[in-house]
Amino acid sequence: MLRVVLLNILLAFAVVGCATSGSDPAPAQTAAIQEMVVNQATAAYRLGSGDQVRVIVFGEEDLSGEFVVDGAGMVSLPLVGEVPAGGKTLQEFRTEIETLLSDGYLTDPRVSAEVLNYRPFYILGEVEESGEYPYTDGLTVMNAVARAGGFTYRANTRVVFIKRADTNQEVELPLTATVRVMPGDTIRIAERFF
Repeated sequence: MLRVVLLNILLAFAVVGCATSGSDPAPAQTAAIQEMVVNQATAAYRLGSGDQVRVIVFGEEDLSGEFVVDGAGMVSLPLVGEVPAGGKTLQEFRTEIETLLSDGYLTDPRVSAEVLNYRPFYILGEVEESGEYPYTDGLTVMNAVARAGGFTYRANTRVVFIKRADTNQEVELPLTATVRVMPGDTIRIAERFF
């Protein structure tokens, strides 16, 4: 009888070991990813594919206008051509344009840049209307759920799964009123099990 109990215990440990040795990240790694996702929401915004920006070169109306960051992260500007924008803050983007314009085109160029339209965010799962929605500055998960028509009756309102546009991994976070959404994010509201 004792042999059977010991055998069952060993079998249970083996099953748990197999179940946890899959592709799920270690708890320390998961915590680090969660912290990164939260920190990204408070860091300076970085431009990405699909953002629409207004660039103003003071005193040079022909060089100013509204431009879209293309799939390669570039913005095509008059006179200087393709300017890398993807992954840069607005300040870094402005500095890049000023550097290119001062290289034989203009003396002491002054450039202003602002985001007109951000990349959309996506929400799916247990919301009334899954889909793509326009991003607005300061958007939270609760605002995003409201835009999608609210939770369904099956929704798990305690956690949210977010995949940032620049990552391949979905992160589980507690669903609070302060969880921020970034442009290009994919938000998933899971189904509750009880």
